[in-house]
Amino acid sequence: MNPTELAPRLHHVSCLDGRGLHRMAYWEWGDPTNDQVVVCGHGLSRQGRDFDTLARALAPRWRVICPDVVGRGQSDWLADPHGYQVPSYVADMVTLVARLNVAEVAWVGTSMGGLIGLGLAALKGSPVTRLVLNDVGPTIEYVALERIGEYLGAPLRWPEVEQAADALWQISQGFGPHTREQWLALTRPQLKPAPEGGWMPHYDPAIAQPFRLVTPEVARAGEAMLWLAYDSLRCPTLLLRGAESDLLSPATAEAMTRRGPQARLVEFAGVGHAPMLVQPDQVQCVVDFLEGRDDA
Repeated sequence: MNPTELAPRLHHVSCLDGRGLHRMAYWEWGDPTNDQVVVCGHGLSRQGRDFDTLARALAPRWRVICPDVVGRGQSDWLADPHGYQVPSYVADMVTLVARLNVAEVAWVGTSMGGLIGLGLAALKGSPVTRLVLNDVGPTIEYVALERIGEYLGAPLRWPEVEQAADALWQISQGFGPHTREQWLALTRPQLKPAPEGGWMPHYDPAIAQPFRLVTPEVARAGEAMLWLAYDSLRCPTLLLRGAESDLLSPATAEAMTRRGPQARLVEFAGVGHAPMLVQPDQVQCVVDFLEGRDDA
């Protein structure tokens, strides 16, 4: 493989929203002519460079696409914050897949990225042929939403990257053990220069507005629709769970192995919400599934 294929290339695609068009950024790894494509969707306040380690492992055989969901990373911010919702993100991904000009994709989604993948996979005529749901399912524990809401959209500023890494680690213990080098690699793309100097989170604080409108009643209504979508799936599905996750309960994970696509469940000890797919055992698990090496 050409060494340049082991570094990401940044592209943009224009997507429709209620106010016009917005540009969604995506990072591409591997051979751009390869029709074996895997799309990696990140979590709520994260961005596509979270998947650098996994992408490097997949790039020799796959074209790996890691979008920055709108409002995050290198993508535009929306004029109307109410557009920061999963159905709109699914529509953006339909546009992205059309841009890639391929008939089929595999999908790896962490948390919110898993819900986007679930929504895309449930569409009639979906291009998704294999689905990895990383620590997320149709039932989301409300206590986890309350925890996330405590920091999402807060006006955070740090004078140095190292201090930002320390602060982000305090709210990211569920990601599991990482070396300092690994954590700094995950942190740097999460930051952008603040206007007044120093560093700030690389996402639109307004993503918190629709998130904070989620009540227990709204969550229950959404849960019913997500189970309908999940039960409709027919593609092979791998479910990853942090053994200490507060978002994906053991009961929900077990139900997902019996319903719909009857997902294969793999749990990672010492990890909560959510495995970051950086550690070798996590990476290998995903690679084996995408390559079909663990099919019964």
